[in-house]
Amino acid sequence: MTDYTGPLAEFDRALSRATTPDAPFDALLELTRAVVGTKLFTFMTADMKTETASRSYTSHPEEYPVSGTKPIHYDRWFETVHKKRECFVANTLADIDTVFPDATLIGKLGCGSVINLPVVLGDTLVGTVNMLDVEHHYTPERVALAKAWLSVPAKAAYLASRQLKDG
Repeated sequence: MTDYTGPLAEFDRALSRATTPDAPFDALLELTRAVVGTKLFTFMTADMKTETASRSYTSHPEEYPVSGTKPIHYDRWFETVHKKRECFVANTLADIDTVFPDATLIGKLGCGSVINLPVVLGDTLVGTVNMLDVEHHYTPERVALAKAWLSVPAKAAYLASRQLKDG
């Protein structure tokens, strides 16, 4: 098994030096690239009181800007991520198209598979780490690695980003 302690230590160093709200997510993006790989990476926050989601971070600001909100849809994705608090995984663009209305844009960016990793704090889903890559990229082994190596760093990045934003 590959040793990811080096990338995790680098994440820790970057998080310790973060001075802007994006810096913790920049560090999480680099850790994600090292552990499971990703072409497109976003972090979405969820507000169940208003039933909206908003993008807090993106690796592709032109295609996926950090602005505005979108309504939360109650579908199989919601059931998996929000209710069961499990990773949602789709490994073909056709499967992505069944839950995400932006599947065409996802395909244009060379992506065809996704992992949405739930981020839960205080027994509340506060957001998701969204990793996208080529079709069939997110094998069961990569999904297991994402859960094992990215869950705690995702919480740390979220909290650090909020702290830096709120001052």
